[in-house]
Amino acid sequence: MAATLDGRKVAFLVANEGVEQVELTEPWRAVEEAGGVPELLAPGSGSVQAFDHLDKAGTFEPDRTVADADPDDYVALVLPGGVANPDQLRTDAGAVAFTRRFVEDGKPVGVICHGPWTLVEADVVRGRTLTSWPSLQTDIRNAGGTWVDEEVVVDAGIVSSRNPGDLPAFCARLVEEIAAGDEAGQAADRPTGTG
Repeated sequence: MAATLDGRKVAFLVANEGVEQVELTEPWRAVEEAGGVPELLAPGSGSVQAFDHLDKAGTFEPDRTVADADPDDYVALVLPGGVANPDQLRTDAGAVAFTRRFVEDGKPVGVICHGPWTLVEADVVRGRTLTSWPSLQTDIRNAGGTWVDEEVVVDAGIVSSRNPGDLPAFCARLVEEIAAGDEAGQAADRPTGTG
């Protein structure tokens, strides 16, 4: 039986420019198909310009700004990649604080490609195992985390993957983690590990 999210709201936090489109749209679709309600958040109220690698792709309208969003309204957070996207988010104090709250509250967080830069800035990778785009491995290690080269890694509710090629595994594990949360949306007390 497939995991269902039963109308649970999931925050997708992106910068207003630079998100890798497929890393936004594929997890978004997975959340919707599982019965969840994704909501797009950005630092600014203007359109979000997505990219396909370095080429402009589609635009998306945020549902609200991160300043107008309350982490208590969501059961999980997704941080898509793209080089410019997390680089901008990690310089936005509101986005960093929003991200930190999800980890501190034990809610599932999905992060892919360059997305872990926001987790590094939020100082929440210490003692955790993650994967990412290979160029972030030193940043993750310097922040006290362990970096591994695997398709998908789950550690204490943080689901991480390396690149768009990992999206099928990432999306499946993300939905599982969200569905496994208790009624308050907290990540269930589960063993950590990879795969």
